[in-house]
Amino acid sequence: MKTQLLRRLTTVDLALVTVGSIVGSGIFRTPAVVAQRAHEPAIILGCWIAGGVIALTGALVYAELAARRPLDGGLFGYLRDAYHPVVAFVFGWSLLLISGTGANAAAAVLFAGYLAPLTGVTLDQRLVAVLTFAVLATINLLGVRQGGSWQNFVTALKIVALATVIVVCLSHTPASAAPLHALAQPASLAGAIGVAMLPILFTYAGFQGTAYVTAETVDPHRTIPRAILIGVGIVIVLYVCANVGYLRMLGAGELAASTAPAADAMRAAIGAAGSRFIALAIALSVLGYLSACMLVMPRVYYHMAAEGTFFKGVAWVSPRTHVPAVAIVLHAVIASIIAATGTYEQIINWVVAPQWLFIALGAGGLFVFRRRDAAAPKPAVTVPGHPVTTALFLLVLAGIFFAEVTTYPRDTAFGIAVVLSGCAVYYLRKRNSLQ
Repeated sequence: MKTQLLRRLTTVDLALVTVGSIVGSGIFRTPAVVAQRAHEPAIILGCWIAGGVIALTGALVYAELAARRPLDGGLFGYLRDAYHPVVAFVFGWSLLLISGTGANAAAAVLFAGYLAPLTGVTLDQRLVAVLTFAVLATINLLGVRQGGSWQNFVTALKIVALATVIVVCLSHTPASAAPLHALAQPASLAGAIGVAMLPILFTYAGFQGTAYVTAETVDPHRTIPRAILIGVGIVIVLYVCANVGYLRMLGAGELAASTAPAADAMRAAIGAAGSRFIALAIALSVLGYLSACMLVMPRVYYHMAAEGTFFKGVAWVSPRTHVPAVAIVLHAVIASIIAATGTYEQIINWVVAPQWLFIALGAGGLFVFRRRDAAAPKPAVTVPGHPVTTALFLLVLAGIFFAEVTTYPRDTAFGIAVVLSGCAVYYLRKRNSLQ
């Protein structure tokens, strides 16, 4: 009898997976970029709140998808059923070769950079990144409950760390706000808001990964929608409050001029100890992100193989721990290779276009499923204002994709090339019955 995956993950587990998948290093760095573009405190906070509304809309879209189609593999299943199996395969292929493993590789390099000053041990960052993947893969090979519990622990620590930053910034006497002299004022309010929203939306991305573990979730058609909405709600509160704290301590001018806004805000509040604490907070935050990704992403490759569109060995499930062991190791190995060969900035540029392309296609699948389910009972979660709100969400994603293509055309072309290669592999697999 074929070994099966086990349903062990609950709403609490997946809410923390959602938080872990979204909150990485961005909230410790992006606020300075937003302040450079938006200038005024009210506009800065308004942009972060607007970004939260957009993220919540996306969360509602994916929550309804999960409620309508509690399909194994989450986005993989939505793309397969809404469009064609080739779309689902190419999503999984790009997740494996660039968008998932690449994002993890960039985060692992960043984690290595912050780990050195905390431990006093200086090692090559690429080696530390590879060792990090080895440790996280080992934990997840022990079982989905073990992987989930570790992810819960690390994500809880990073929530506490970020909450501590917020409390410190809000409870100490703020520094006087520095005037913004060096930065040119935007030509229009709309222009300022537009360019400020791009880094904010990048920082809110990641909630779509929660449904990848549908096959190991208890009561998935209820659990996953609740977990996505709870997790995104927690992130919105953390992000808005963090920016209130940064602005309170630094003012818009100093925030815009900072290269490390969280560290500068904590240093202004409690001195050198604040900088050391931020290094710890960022390391925990990135480790939590990596732990969440190591838990959920290999499940997509497993489902590809289980359905016969990928190498069948990747669908092997350990009879002892009931986890897709080959898929977990495959993810860790490819992420390690990317971490050892690319720079942080380059990897991020490779990742963005494929990532947002498939998020948008998944959201577009809601129109398809609503039409097919016209006579069916309404699911537990629906998107308020659909189709207008869903269409607006897709318009925002199209704007992000366009901005990435025009800003980094060469790196974007690399990501798109991976997507196109997936199409070739899929049809080669069908034609030659590649095993």
